[in-house]
Amino acid sequence: MSRTTYTYVIVGAGAAGCVLANRLSADPSARVLLLEAGGGDRSPLLRIPAGFSKLMGTKVNWMFDTVPQKHLDDRRIFLPQGRVLGGSTSINAMLYVRGNRADYDAWRDLGNKAWGYDDVLPYFRAHEDNERLADAYHGTGGELHVSDQVQHNPMSAAFLRAAQETGIPYTADPNGEHQDGVFYHQVTQRRARRESASSAFLRPVLDRPNLTVLTHAQVGRLIVENGRAVGLTYERKGRRETVYADAEVVLSAGAINSPWLLLRSGIGPADELRAVGVDVVHDLPGVGKNLHDQLEVYITRECAQPVSYSGEDRWDRALRHVIQYGLYRTGPATATITEVGAFVNSAADVVSPDIQLHFLPAYVVWKDGTHSAERIPGHGVTLLACNVRPRSRGTVTLVSKDPSVLPAVDPNYLADPHDLDVAVEGFHRMREVFAAPAFDGLLKEEKLPGPSVQTDEEIRAYIRKWGKTDYHPVGTCKMGVDDLAVVDPELRVHGLAGLRVVDSSIMPNIISGNTQAPSMMIGERGAALILGAPLA
Repeated sequence: MSRTTYTYVIVGAGAAGCVLANRLSADPSARVLLLEAGGGDRSPLLRIPAGFSKLMGTKVNWMFDTVPQKHLDDRRIFLPQGRVLGGSTSINAMLYVRGNRADYDAWRDLGNKAWGYDDVLPYFRAHEDNERLADAYHGTGGELHVSDQVQHNPMSAAFLRAAQETGIPYTADPNGEHQDGVFYHQVTQRRARRESASSAFLRPVLDRPNLTVLTHAQVGRLIVENGRAVGLTYERKGRRETVYADAEVVLSAGAINSPWLLLRSGIGPADELRAVGVDVVHDLPGVGKNLHDQLEVYITRECAQPVSYSGEDRWDRALRHVIQYGLYRTGPATATITEVGAFVNSAADVVSPDIQLHFLPAYVVWKDGTHSAERIPGHGVTLLACNVRPRSRGTVTLVSKDPSVLPAVDPNYLADPHDLDVAVEGFHRMREVFAAPAFDGLLKEEKLPGPSVQTDEEIRAYIRKWGKTDYHPVGTCKMGVDDLAVVDPELRVHGLAGLRVVDSSIMPNIISGNTQAPSMMIGERGAALILGAPLA
């Protein structure tokens, strides 16, 4: 009986998976299969930058909720992940942030040879096409277009000045020599259109005869024979299929889906697998452990004038914006909403910035049980403070071996008291910026949490009630050489041949910032390793 066989089988067409599919299929002698559980990315909402605000509770999202978080008043937190070509890069806010040099040097110092900052920088630059920056830190001519935003709301400019008035320096490039400071974000856009991993790396090579991309393909389990991953099963259009890989199976399904697939396949902590009726194929205790995510707290203020983006999605205004966008590629439809940000230190003895500020010239709140930000009537602004290096660790665990039953996702937010201390300091920094002269006459009273919240204990209670994810889960198949490491520094699964994990789940510690750009770098580095580049 004939077998359907490829050289490489990649699971997940997200930030890393699209890079892998591009690089591995560049060799015409290699046959590459890329499987994506979601559908195509042709919807205008996936192309127009401002469309992302309409995508949180839709079919392009995996719709994960956490288990009740005991340090957040037992609330469940919505933790979206992209389920579409491009993965989360097709539904996120497009911010291009790499993290801090110290983050990658810390990976190296944990025993991950050649994963220090100087080692990974060439892989960031290799696929970058930056429209403004061309220096030792930035590349031009690559597949991924990185640009300045087309327009900025006047309130964003006020925040930029206010931050400087509180002593936060201005930086033109937080991805360059110095991360700390306030800045205008660069974004992954090309001619005011979203530049996802799919549009940058996958779409241009879809005509390669040796590359097969299948959407709506839900992988069931991996096939392991004699200590080697040889293939997998998947369902598509109501049919169950089996495919094999001559060289390697590569998981790039993300920090929740990659460990979930390993666990369903009998690869993980043996006792936990047996408890849900899964036959143990390979006892690997670290699978699904080390989950961590960045928690945000936020403040809302009412504007004195109607200058924010609030209400711009009303049907008549939205129609006008779409026409303007179609004709000129300008206007609010180009907005990522998060136009300016800052990196600051929570204390004088902190070596590198551990708080990231996101300023939104929009009046929104995130309520429990909802899957997107809820607009507040009127005009206002929202400022968020994120602890970018949380110490708390959680898990992804199986509830059932049935692939239609979602796993239990527990980031265990604020389990480490230090994380709450940093959140409180972030809250104070937000109020300090709002009190700066640049906002005089532009803002009315604080709406959330309001002036009644003053003491640190009151602030802590507010954080537990209103804290939210920054949408950056990582770490569940961590890279390393310790007992809980899942992959080695070449991203090979410990104890099994023919199987690698190449996505954000391999981060031993999260980077200081957004995870899109680092995940693409991991895809670039992983492809080079698969193709035989030395781990120098």
